[in-house]
Amino acid sequence: MSGHFPERARWRKSSYSTQDPAECVEAGRLARDVVTRDSKDPSGPVLAFEPREWAAFLSEIKGGAYDS
Repeated sequence: MSGHFPERARWRKSSYSTQDPAECVEAGRLARDVVTRDSKDPSGPVLAFEPREWAAFLSEIKGGAYDS
């Protein structure tokens, strides 16, 4: 993530996450990007998405595209 500083993001855990830390994902906002990480490894890898990519992903989730 060149040019990004994930430690500056305001991280938020999904209200759908369980109390089990093994199942938590956090999202945050940095300048123009939405960033995500595994909450049990806050210093680990971070994925960055442009707002339009993130919006499309959320729309797919809400539409059931990833339901099994």
